[in-house]
Amino acid sequence: MSDPVDLKAKVRALPEKPGVYLMKDRLGRIIYVGKAKSLRKRVSSYFQPSRDRRVHPKIKALIETIADFDTIEVKSEPEALLLEGRLIKQWRPRYNTDFTDDKRFLLVRVDFAQELPRFALTRIRKDTRSRYFGPFAHSGLLRKTLAQMRRQFGILLGDATPQKLPDGTWRLYDDVRQEIYATGNVVTAADYRARVEAACAFLDGKSREWLETLRGEMQAAAEKQAFEKAAELRDLIAALERTLARTRKFERDRTLLRPDQEALDALQAALGLAGPPRHLECFDISHISGTYVVASMVHFTDGRPDKDHYRRFQIRSFIGNDDFRAMEEVVGRRYRRLADEGKLLPDLVVIDGGRGQIAAALKAFVAIGVEPPALIGLAKKHETIIFADARAPLNLPLTHPGLNLLQRLRDEAHRFANTYNADLRSRKLRESVLDDFPGLGAKRKAALLAHFGSIDRLRAASPEQIAEAEGIGPKFAAELHAWLRPPAAEPTPPAAVP
Repeated sequence: MSDPVDLKAKVRALPEKPGVYLMKDRLGRIIYVGKAKSLRKRVSSYFQPSRDRRVHPKIKALIETIADFDTIEVKSEPEALLLEGRLIKQWRPRYNTDFTDDKRFLLVRVDFAQELPRFALTRIRKDTRSRYFGPFAHSGLLRKTLAQMRRQFGILLGDATPQKLPDGTWRLYDDVRQEIYATGNVVTAADYRARVEAACAFLDGKSREWLETLRGEMQAAAEKQAFEKAAELRDLIAALERTLARTRKFERDRTLLRPDQEALDALQAALGLAGPPRHLECFDISHISGTYVVASMVHFTDGRPDKDHYRRFQIRSFIGNDDFRAMEEVVGRRYRRLADEGKLLPDLVVIDGGRGQIAAALKAFVAIGVEPPALIGLAKKHETIIFADARAPLNLPLTHPGLNLLQRLRDEAHRFANTYNADLRSRKLRESVLDDFPGLGAKRKAALLAHFGSIDRLRAASPEQIAEAEGIGPKFAAELHAWLRPPAAEPTPPAAVP
């Protein structure tokens, strides 16, 4: 396999002539065929560092897969076009196949994961949770239709930046871009969802309506003996029909098999589980150089975050930096409590880490006398799955839906742990202000924090309320109150008016 330096040297040797280039992966397989007016300029564009910031993710994936390339020089651009078509039919390269048909058409994407779903344009399906409409052959007409729908239904397009108001409602557009005429600009999320459903129902029939329009245009062109125009419209209709058929199949399959269920089934097969892991729990440890050590546990039900079952832990059994001991403590605390309460354990426990963290979790189950459920570790460096038994580590393809579910679970545990760590550090920093008050020892400081719960509530308390804390007398309470709330600076008098 050639390295980037070899590829760049190979590019510099290319001629400034038309031709066809064949991109290959590390196994020598042809993954893309393209034509070029100038082979050197076109092929070199794939290896420009600034290109990554502009390209579509699918094209970026192609670029990252390229390990080598070949070129075929021809005499003219038309010859390059014909040769490109023959080679694509002969080799059926992966990325040419992916780009066929629907690359010519726009789709409308509505992401229902957003609190206020927006109507955005795309050419490629990015996920299975959004709803897509199309494909649409007339991009200009589609944009005009969306603009009309924004006025008629009061929906948001992809570039909108709505503002959430203090009472929980939303202002969809600012005063400068007040583009909603038939409907109100300030709505609740529920009211807006009703608008989205109405707009979706309207949009659902548009691609089929425009397909009929194209057929009418083709018939009219044929009657006028504009055969070149009619042939162009015929090819466009055929490609649109193929893409539309694929869209119908996608939507049908999407209703038959939920994406989350697909991921759960894939994970069951990959890990050899008795059934789909409907209940997943994941643990993560977070600390800063051994201080403020905390742990998080997140819970997914049927592939989705179930925040009512999230838990946060402060480490109690030791002070210092030992991820293994911390993992042993929190796993033991979590499942001892479930066992004591007679509650079911999850179908799968995931530990953020490798062999050492898995061993610590197993040690915790042994210590509490509980039979562990299915237990794995996810080592982030190579996304390697570590089993608690004698099985060899497992590396699934990065596109594997089961692995993607584990990654979402692990990333959520990491986010939750880091958030808790930041909150704890912030609270400790606020509490440390008491260390500077003369005569306040550790015992009375602990009594004050236990009584008020936070330094902010202590600041807001009166001297009489402070004196209610254990071990705090009236005189000391008054002095502490004055120290915590110093008198405001004298206001600056207004300047004299001459």
